[in-house]
Amino acid sequence: MHAISLNHYLIVAALLFAIGFAGVLVRRNLIIVLMCLELMLNAANIALVAFSRYNATPARPMMDGNAFVFFVITVAAAEVAVGLAIVVALFRRRGTVMTDDLTALKK
Repeated sequence: MHAISLNHYLIVAALLFAIGFAGVLVRRNLIIVLMCLELMLNAANIALVAFSRYNATPARPMMDGNAFVFFVITVAAAEVAVGLAIVVALFRRRGTVMTDDLTALKK
């Protein structure tokens, strides 16, 4: 049986970040773009916790990565609340949430 190393966590985090980044670049629906941004933040959280876990020793447990994850999740929740409010306002005003149709600030 193989032990899971830091490299395994970093590969998973890199794959999740790449999927999220590709989704932000390719997709045109604002709700999908917000979900891909959340995926990128979660990939960063995985990397933070993995580095914190593998940097710790039994005599000196490191909880810095876990504290950063708490703040990242808090900021992500605020970002989702504000982002969804903007998306709902744009949909009510313009009738669409596609980024191609939202090129002008005023119409």
